Amino acid sequence: MHEENNSRRGFIRKASISGLAALSIPAIVTDALAAHKGKTVKLQQNDVILFQGDSITDARRKRDDLTVNGASALGTGYAFMAASDLLCKYAGKSLNIYNKGISGNKVYQLAERWETDALELKPNVLSVLIGVNDFWHTLVRDYKGTIKTYKEDYTTLLDRTKQKFPEVKFIIGEPFAVKGIKSVDESWFPAFNDYQKAAREIADKYDAAFIPYQSIFDKAQKDAPGSYWTYDGVHPTIAGNRLMANAWLETVKG
Repeated sequence: MHEENNSRRGFIRKASISGLAALSIPAIVTDALAAHKGKTVKLQQNDVILFQGDSITDARRKRDDLTVNGASALGTGYAFMAASDLLCKYAGKSLNIYNKGISGNKVYQLAERWETDALELKPNVLSVLIGVNDFWHTLVRDYKGTIKTYKEDYTTLLDRTKQKFPEVKFIIGEPFAVKGIKSVDESWFPAFNDYQKAAREIADKYDAAFIPYQSIFDKAQKDAPGSYWTYDGVHPTIAGNRLMANAWLETVKG
């Protein structure tokens, strides 16, 4: 009986600890979003939702799978996690969700494929996370783009989208980097901060929902180290992707 009681107490203790940990992620997201106005996007019946960006969005999706709401077409990252939650929660809305992120992309490369990978899909909700490569590749790939290039290319891309679909709703993700993890060191800062500021300003200009991913990852490191949330300072782990998906889901309402 004594062993049984000890076992039961141990189970309850573990369950309590697990419950506390589970509560921490929503709190991280809520706290970070509260500082950035908390604008949301209202989902409508039959909405087409498009995720666009670089490798963080791509997440090893199968690019020759063109099916809507397809598991392999959505990849293994935050876009897949957010999509699976949306499709379950809003089953009656007949949502159509695509992921067209491509690893390594910068804004000008989104523009090169925008007609096929965005406009032809006629999105009602367009989620864009881009910018880390626009800066990172100036350090490691001799890319000559500047912050001016980034802002001008980004606004041109969104203007082009608005011209064709005036009612499209944008969700802008903040490019993020976790300092001290492999690829991200002091050489990134303060220059990378300008790209984050630009993304916020662009979100404001287009009355878009804005996801402050940097703040979210910064706050998450109070619960676990940066290496728990991202492999290399840029690409999220499973936990990091879940964190991003939770934040993304807080920007949409049914």
